[in-house]
Formats: sequence, structure tokens, C-alpha cells
Amino acid sequence: MPLRIRKLIGTVLLLVLIAVYALVVMVFASTWLPKGGRWIELAFYMIAGLAWVPPAAWIVSWMHRT
Repeated sequence: MPLRIRKLIGTVLLLVLIAVYALVVMVFASTWLPKGGRWIELAFYMIAGLAWVPPAAWIVSWMHRT
């Protein structure tokens, strides 16, 4: 597959990943976090803030493979 097409597909995948991930995190946070305390909220936002990085890194590395 040409590198240019791979980068286009990867960019679209990254945009979809971030949009879907943000929606899932918002739904989860609005339904589960009001029942927890401050420490649970802190842990959730720390994990949720970094959990999208490994899939995004995999997509970026796939985009740059030759």
C-alpha cells in the first residue's frame, strides 16, 4: 500500500478513535463517577487521559511502516 494512502487511512482512524473514545469516556464518567469519591474521580481521569495513547501510537507506527 502506498505511504500516502496509509497516512490518509491512519489520519481518519485517529480522528474516529479520538471521537469514539471521548464519547465513551463522557458516558462512563457521567454515569459512574457521581457515585464515587474524589480519589476515584482522580484515578479515572488519570487513566482515561492516557488510555487513548497506546492505540493512537499503534496507528501512527502503522502509518509510518514501509
